[in-house]
Parts: sequence; structure tokens; C-alpha cells
Amino acid sequence: MKNIALNTNTQDHPNFETGTVWLVGAGPGDPGLLTIRALYSLQVADTVIYDALVSKSILENVKPGATLEYAGKRGGKKSSKQPDITKRLIEEAQKGKRVVRLKGGDPFMFGRGGEEALALAAAKIPFVLIPGVTASVGGLASSGIPLTHRTTGSAVTFLTGHSAGGKLPNDLNWNAIASGAPTLIFYMAIAHLESIANKLLNQGIKGDTPTALIANATLKNQHIIVTSLEELVKDAEKEKIVAPAILVIGNIVELRRALDPNSSIEERYKAARKIISHWHQTPC
Repeated sequence: MKNIALNTNTQDHPNFETGTVWLVGAGPGDPGLLTIRALYSLQVADTVIYDALVSKSILENVKPGATLEYAGKRGGKKSSKQPDITKRLIEEAQKGKRVVRLKGGDPFMFGRGGEEALALAAAKIPFVLIPGVTASVGGLASSGIPLTHRTTGSAVTFLTGHSAGGKLPNDLNWNAIASGAPTLIFYMAIAHLESIANKLLNQGIKGDTPTALIANATLKNQHIIVTSLEELVKDAEKEKIVAPAILVIGNIVELRRALDPNSSIEERYKAARKIISHWHQTPC
């Protein structure tokens, strides 16, 4: 995505004042899913502090002369420390800069945006939150998997598979998770995929429950596998799935057979007719 011309009329956006930090969601990866307000912020900011999931094509829209500063955090890799990132945000704002903290997905969806906003508030630094398309929403849609469906997906549970210390969170009630919403979506689950699958199986979720892994969601190198919960770990290893990836568990995954963007119209038709025929006695 080369520099998109944008009318930066301030009446259409909050005033980006000097000495202010904007916490901006860059979306799931595809530059076309960047919001207009996020794009505006990049074309006005003096300093952009961005994370590991922000693509080069998105950064090409930063205004000429602005400072770009990498502050990525990736599990298992050398990463910026969160206190250092927060310190840089405060320092740049105190210099009178317009600062964008650019984060993949949505800043408040397992993105440490809440931690950074709290630190800014404690330092008396004005901030604005610009939501982004979170990876689960964008990633599922681009894969042909609805987030919800009245027949088979009336509720969703969002979870993280990666705590602040890098381990599987120890405050999760796995019995409640397994017996709750029909659709489970895990962010940052790759490092603990086997533990997650085993805990859910041990709590009674059936081994043949449809499951999908979506790596590099919405990007050209997006990689999707559809499997079952009991075959998840084996198939993920076979396909060499690596982070970042979204894990989806539940019958909602079956709809991809009819909604896969890469399938032919005829393939979609046959799959859709089969699914509808199976459901035709069920009120929608």
C-alpha cells in the first residue's frame, strides 16, 4: 500500500494535539484493513513507535520526516521490554511530540494497550484510543469462518494462550471454558498448543470438534489448516504452523466448507446446500 492520499480535515477527526499519545490499532495485517482514522494518525504523527506485527506497507504511510521506532514484542524472541516501551511513549510526549503507538490488531484486545494507557494516565499524558480490526475478526472473515451464527455459534469466548511471563495463563477455569460458549478463540496459542488441546479434551470437549489454525491472518502468506481438536497438534506440526496464529475451536469452523473465499462457486454451492439441508429442521 503506497501512500494513500487522505483528506486530513481536522473536523473529521479528533485534534491530534502536541504532547499527546494515540494508541492506534493497525488491524490484522492487510493494509487495506487499516481504518481511516488510523491512517490519518500516521500522516500527522511526529513519532511512530510500532510493534512486530505492523507491516512495512503500513509504515510507508507515515509522514515524511517522522521518527519510526521499533518496539516489538514476540514470544520466544528478543523483544523490547514493556516498561521501556512505556517510558519512550512518555518521553516523546513530554518533548511535545505527536506520538502514535502503533499496534497490530486492536490495542485493547490482548495487545497491552490497557497497560500502556494506564501508565500514560498515571504520568498525566493525554492519550486517545483508535480501535483496530482485531485478528480474530479479520482472520476468521478472510478464511471464510463466521465469528457467530445463529444456528451453531451464538456465543464466543476469547482467550490468550500466552501470559505476561510467557507461560499458559494459570488463572483460567478450563471446566468453565469447555462447558461455556460453543466457539473458542485463542490468541497467541502456538507455544502452548498441546497443553491447550489436552486441557480441553480432559474437560470433555469431543476429539472430533472442528478446529482451525489461521497463521498470518489476512496477509498474502496466510496459512490455514482445518482439522479436529484431537488432531490439532499433529497437523500443526506437519504444516509447520508458526506464530502469529489464531486458534478457532467449535462447529462454526464447518461453515468454511461453504464460505471459503478460494473455493469455486460450484464448490460453495454444494457445501452450502449440504449444510442447509442438515439444518433445515432447526429454526434460524
